[in-house]
Amino acid sequence: MQYNYLGKTGIKVSRLCFGALTIGPLQSNLPVKEGAGIIRRALDAGVNFIDTAELYQTYPHIREAIRGRSGETVITTKCYAYTREGMEKSLSTALKALGRDYIDIFLLHEQESELTIRGHWEAVERLLEAKEKGVVRALGISTHSVRGVRAAAAVPEFDVIHPLVNITGIGIQDGTVEDMAAAIAEAGRAGKGIYGMKALGGGNLISDTRQAFDFVLSLPGLAAVAVGMRTAAEVDYNVAVFNGLTPDSRVQRLVNVQSRRLHIEDWCRGCGQCVERCGSGALFLDGDRARVNPELCRLCGYCGSVCPEFCIKII
Repeated sequence: MQYNYLGKTGIKVSRLCFGALTIGPLQSNLPVKEGAGIIRRALDAGVNFIDTAELYQTYPHIREAIRGRSGETVITTKCYAYTREGMEKSLSTALKALGRDYIDIFLLHEQESELTIRGHWEAVERLLEAKEKGVVRALGISTHSVRGVRAAAAVPEFDVIHPLVNITGIGIQDGTVEDMAAAIAEAGRAGKGIYGMKALGGGNLISDTRQAFDFVLSLPGLAAVAVGMRTAAEVDYNVAVFNGLTPDSRVQRLVNVQSRRLHIEDWCRGCGQCVERCGSGALFLDGDRARVNPELCRLCGYCGSVCPEFCIKII
């Protein structure tokens, strides 16, 4: 497994990062022991980097996966807190749920621009205090926008940026994939540690997995790429590709036959909360129920977190 340093943080991470969203309630909803087993399979293969968030509800899976393991496991988490008190609560929750006395990387979740960063500055100040005390090793933002990457690159206090990037530009809120690649390169030159997300477009690019991975792995400035994994076959396939190897033919078949889509149950009553939550504009109301434009959907599953009827899932 190849390892890189995240910018100037001094944190060394595997180029393949385990994206924990897919094992949690918003997507596959794996039981804790089963999800922990998938994570451990990746850790045993040399992956030392896990990406999660308060929203994903996967802290128990990660805690179980790293229990009793020797060696460093780098964990990133994120939250939407914008006040000092909110960040204090999120930080405390993460430490307790993960069973740790520090968080490697703590990010402001889904920042769009310099304006949203400014609106979250109280939370940033709390993270800076935590960093001074060694409770947080590095901080920054996750973002689906080119403007967000460029804004974060200009903030001296930020160490890490976690941008959305893939070969077709699925999910980028503003600009093109070329714009995003240029912003990532600029941020890398500014010394920021950068690791990408949604290399497979949330699952939309599974049929062209190898080409999609080759693209992100060729981008200057990306120290690592977070990839959602929910099966042993996906772990084995991704580890092989990130190691520069050709995956076993059986594993390739298992991965290539998988497809994913956003499913909305018939009992949807059209309250519109998912439409408001969707950051990619993929959801819309059609009469008395919500529907999805699959060409815009990045299959993040965040819409499911606000559905009062629990009728949205990734299948």
